[in-house]
Amino acid sequence: MGSDRPMGEERRTDAQLLAAARTDADAFHAIYQRYAQRTFVFFERRTHNREASFELTAETFARAWLSRRTFRDLAGGSVGPWLFAIARRVLIASVEKHRLEFEARERLGVLSKREPVEAEPEPGWLDDLSDAMESLPPSQRQAVQLRVVHELSYQQLAASLGCSQTAARIRVSRGLSALRNVMGGEAR
Repeated sequence: MGSDRPMGEERRTDAQLLAAARTDADAFHAIYQRYAQRTFVFFERRTHNREASFELTAETFARAWLSRRTFRDLAGGSVGPWLFAIARRVLIASVEKHRLEFEARERLGVLSKREPVEAEPEPGWLDDLSDAMESLPPSQRQAVQLRVVHELSYQQLAASLGCSQTAARIRVSRGLSALRNVMGGEAR
């Protein structure tokens, strides 16, 4: 089991490995080996969804990799608290994303609170939606496309649009509201 690890790796602290990971991907792999299973279990206990837990684990390690240079050892050589803080933020972001997507689908009439819609869409609905999208002001159209179609987070959306997250949220909200009105949905 230890044969594919570099000599002495078992003796290095997490913090030493993470410091080495700034220039050595194998050192980060050692951190992954130490924490991947625990991180997966953390997510699986909370989501009860194996596939989602794999995705959330991958997202956690991707974020850890991207922020490895900013790590500060505040736990006596362990990256556990830092890594699980990232995992908690990933989980919260995932829950928020799914809540917002559910609400957006509900507002657009794509999903009912009571039961899922099983009906086939009317012919031409996609053309109607395209026309409705084209009727939006360019800033709202771009915001809705990036948020709903490309599934960007509001943080990513704000960066793409060059505005604050609040402004990005307002553009998406106004765009969705205008789409509802154009498509004949009820205004809230």
